[in-house]
Amino acid sequence: MKLLGGLIAARGVAIAVALLWSTSAWAADQDRLDQIDFPVRTVTVVVPFARGGPTDTVARLIAGEMAKTLGQPIEVENVLGAGGTLAATRVAHATPDGHTLIVGHMGTHGSAAALYPKLGYRPDKDFEPVALLTEMPVLLLARKDFPPKDMTEFEAFVKAHTDNINVAHAGFGSVSYASCLLLDRLLGVDPTAVPFNGTGPALQALVEGQVDYMCDQIVNAVPALRQGTIKAYVIASSERDPAVPQVPTASEAGLPRFRVAAWTGLFAPRGTPEPIVAKLNAAVSQALDQSDLRLRLTDLGGIIPRADQRLPAGLARLVHDEIARWDDVARGSVP
Repeated sequence: MKLLGGLIAARGVAIAVALLWSTSAWAADQDRLDQIDFPVRTVTVVVPFARGGPTDTVARLIAGEMAKTLGQPIEVENVLGAGGTLAATRVAHATPDGHTLIVGHMGTHGSAAALYPKLGYRPDKDFEPVALLTEMPVLLLARKDFPPKDMTEFEAFVKAHTDNINVAHAGFGSVSYASCLLLDRLLGVDPTAVPFNGTGPALQALVEGQVDYMCDQIVNAVPALRQGTIKAYVIASSERDPAVPQVPTASEAGLPRFRVAAWTGLFAPRGTPEPIVAKLNAAVSQALDQSDLRLRLTDLGGIIPRADQRLPAGLARLVHDEIARWDDVARGSVP
């Protein structure tokens, strides 16, 4: 038994040393990264939704800071369609040299794998994870004159009028689609889903009263909430958010299983060389450490990951876990 205990202890030390080495290798040695001949031209960051939406906002803010570090322009390109999966398919088959990237999220690299039976890419196999960018709590939003006053009334109203209620989303498999799919599974309702080419257009339809409710990332919703053109019932996280402190958590409102973290991450095509991924990761981390950028993201309700959470390995684990979770939801099992 003593020998076995010694072997286990030695193995534990070895694992700890390996993890420490891995973290140090990714986080440090800026001189080595500066010597890599990359980028040599403009870098294209593909955003799988319309300009002005939450993913686009995050991408443009971070890309601007990354360009300063990398010494080359970064062009943000919006590629719309199929809940973001068209853009992801394109980047999955792009040249793996680091000059074409995608800002993926819970939809393109999580729920889409469960919701699209013939997806043109494998979220966990066809990309090199670069860095986790942000986490965005999801809000249940409604047009400003939607009758229910709180979540209890919302549940009763939607159940009573399901056939006459419209819910907006940014495309089949998107964050907004998957989040409200989870909500509707929990409530046992089946409203009419209305797709848009991004949450920006979907939110505008909500503001104009063309649809009844939607689930959206907080960064997209805060300006409209502050203007009073829409309203929010709950935030799908364990804590209230300082950006919208008046909005109760789903648990406080009696719906504890409505928990969604709409994260965004930067991905490169599979086969992109490790030194290039490392340089991109360092540029992201440096951007997220800029005080002005942090202030802008947090003011919109975004949660900035810690330095250790930004590593490629952490993003890879997140993708794996999200695919499993949303597969359960798509099958009708609510975790």
